[in-house]
Amino acid sequence: MTMSPCGSNDLPYAALEILFLDVGNTVLSMDFDLLCAELRERGARIEVAALRRAEARARPIVSAAIRDNAGNTSFDPMRLYLRAMLAALIGEDGRAEALAEDLTAWARRHPVDRLWCGRLPGVEDALAALRDMGLRLVAVSNSDGTAERSLVRTGLRPFFEAVCDSRLVGFEKPDPRIFRHALDLARGRPETTLHVGDMYHVDVAGARAAGVHALLLDPFGDWDGVDCARAADLGELAARLRAARR
Repeated sequence: MTMSPCGSNDLPYAALEILFLDVGNTVLSMDFDLLCAELRERGARIEVAALRRAEARARPIVSAAIRDNAGNTSFDPMRLYLRAMLAALIGEDGRAEALAEDLTAWARRHPVDRLWCGRLPGVEDALAALRDMGLRLVAVSNSDGTAERSLVRTGLRPFFEAVCDSRLVGFEKPDPRIFRHALDLARGRPETTLHVGDMYHVDVAGARAAGVHALLLDPFGDWDGVDCARAADLGELAARLRAARR
């Protein structure tokens, strides 16, 4: 079968053997109830649905900043992430900046799995469908060493053959070495591997640098103009794969 190039929107769905899956915003979500509770303690009453929508809208902003700050050791993606979310809800003023600063400090006092611990809707069924199609699943996450613990706590670890956590591997996306490490673990080939994630300049750019196909999750259509395949969630991806395998 002729393979499409890794930079193409036309993915070789029928030929794929391995899926690399980011963890945050691909398999697990932020605990928005917890985040809203922390905001209420700081005088900001924000509804969970509004915060969830603002989080997705912030992704292209954070992704571009990661690209523009490559090598800048003082850049803090989490602080920008929270600030972009809050600015969309309460406006570009000093209050959003102060809240983001305070919440960043709060988040830094806890392991990543304290905040990223919510199953995305339908994710268990989607993972089961992907596995039942014969695809081998590997988690590839920028984390602090707790990615596997997050998957264990949420009951999703059995779906994955392996977990590549950037803290433990020593490289973080978009460094192609983390993808090559995952390929070695899975004994896979880049041309039959697809990486799925939520940040273009982290997940798509990094996977392509390793020769791996890439798909961007875009639940609300916030990523217009990107040169890669997109899906709303893993359920939509599973449906495409199932159709390609008939």
